[in-house]
Amino acid sequence: MMNHSVLLTHASNGTITQSTEVDQIAQLSRQILELVKTHYRELPQPMVENLNLTGTSLAKIGQAVKRAYDERTNLQALTEISKVVNSSLEIDEVLRIVMDTIVRLTNAERGFLMMREVSQAGQGEFKIWIARNWEQESIDSLEHAISRSVIDRVVADGEPILTTNAQEDPRFTHAQSIIMHNLRSILCVPLKVKGELTGVIYADNRIQSGIFSDAEKSLLMSFANQAAIALENARLFEAARRTLAEVTELKNLMDNVFASIASGVITTDLRGQVTLCNQAAQVILGNIQHELTGHDLKEIAPFKGAEATEKNLYEQVQQVCRTGQDIVGMEVNPVLPDRGIVNLIFNLSPLKDAAQSTQGVAIVMNDLTENKKLEAQRRLFERMVSPAVISQINPNQLQLGGKRAEITVLFADVRGFTRFSERYDPVELVKILNLHLATVAEAVLDHEGTIDKFLGDAVMAWYNAPIPQADHTLRAVLTALDIRKNLPLIQASLPEDAHLSFGVGIHFGEAVLGLVGTEKRVEYTAIGDSVNTAKRIQENCAAGQILISKTAYALVKEHIEVRAVEPVIAKGKSQPLEVYEVLGRKA
Repeated sequence: MMNHSVLLTHASNGTITQSTEVDQIAQLSRQILELVKTHYRELPQPMVENLNLTGTSLAKIGQAVKRAYDERTNLQALTEISKVVNSSLEIDEVLRIVMDTIVRLTNAERGFLMMREVSQAGQGEFKIWIARNWEQESIDSLEHAISRSVIDRVVADGEPILTTNAQEDPRFTHAQSIIMHNLRSILCVPLKVKGELTGVIYADNRIQSGIFSDAEKSLLMSFANQAAIALENARLFEAARRTLAEVTELKNLMDNVFASIASGVITTDLRGQVTLCNQAAQVILGNIQHELTGHDLKEIAPFKGAEATEKNLYEQVQQVCRTGQDIVGMEVNPVLPDRGIVNLIFNLSPLKDAAQSTQGVAIVMNDLTENKKLEAQRRLFERMVSPAVISQINPNQLQLGGKRAEITVLFADVRGFTRFSERYDPVELVKILNLHLATVAEAVLDHEGTIDKFLGDAVMAWYNAPIPQADHTLRAVLTALDIRKNLPLIQASLPEDAHLSFGVGIHFGEAVLGLVGTEKRVEYTAIGDSVNTAKRIQENCAAGQILISKTAYALVKEHIEVRAVEPVIAKGKSQPLEVYEVLGRKA
């Protein structure tokens, strides 16, 4: 951009030259006329007339030269202004230079550039964009005392207005702003782009009349035509720059969102070339060190093989390209080079343009490998621990300890298993044992009991915790009856020498339930004398016998048929335990 001082110096060079030559002509003209006045009596009359004619001609020549120099100066200034206006799209600085030049060349006291502010509702008001005075200073908004009447007429008619003395101009007799602000010389021209008025340039002088002439009006009009185009270009440039900034900001936001999505996302064109790939997709596919964008989809696992799917995954992508239809929930179990077997689920969607024409495919993948492992571990855990117990445990608040509760405890033991194990291969032995223990476990879970643990060839379970059960003792007894009832089903699938039986002991009492162990290894169990009592009762059962304690019988006597048997001598008990043998359920 041309420096402000350079422009002013260059424009003033013409003025200095003009003043010198015009002054010389004027001085010569004055000298001739003075000579005629002083010596007209002494000189011949024809010579006096010739000298008078020469002096007058020189005066006219001086005026013509002055007008020529004025035009030349104005044209030079207009040329320089045009260069400045078109040299940059940073319009604010350019306009300060231009307005200072306009004020100086027109001898105006002040100059204002006003532009229309366009609102969403349509055309808006004209607002002052820049205001400068003859001292090349910006004018404070408190000093924006201008004639709105003149501006409104230029806006309405689209024609320039020149008034040498607005106070006496009949066109503005009733203009309050002119009288109020004591305005005199005013020059106002429109700014037009393609015939549409976009702004005005307003110059005035509140002190002197007759400051402006048609020459200044022509100069300002010529500049207005240049400035209007430059301002429109600057406005378009600024709008484009704002749009670019908004688009860039939006792109950065989308890039951040795209990068932060946990799901893997890949987009391809119709040829199968990868156009976008986020970090999550590279991690899922094990290609962290390699950029996938630009590669053919067929080169990337799992798209280059059937990978345990009914149809090749790459063919599914091509199908979406052809049909424009989504494919949702496609589960694939590929073998990836760096990860081994993984479990992935894919959603394929067509990428369409504004005309709804398919331009490619968006592939969204989620890695379910860890979730599948956790689900398998949970299923295994549920086989080891009652689901009712699991639902009561908060993994984030595991604390060792427990609380007291009244429970019914059941112990079931495989009778004769120790002697039987001596005759069988360990592998076969475990199969037979698991059949018997599974029968017990299924019966417990059918009656919503909690399996505490497997103790070799025995099973410990309880009822009424962690979920209260009003008929918990009856549930325990019915579990024992189901075990006895289902025993022949097991025996039918085994050789006769592998036919084993059960002994079941049941007791009701108080116990402490909670987590026992260390921070590294815990077990949810029941501890207390009632547990020991149930175990001692079970140890005194004969094969196929179900024994319950006196306290347990008191809770089920209306539903269960029993017979009294000899009290049992239980280890660790000072007194024999009164027990009853369960015969069956009352009709």
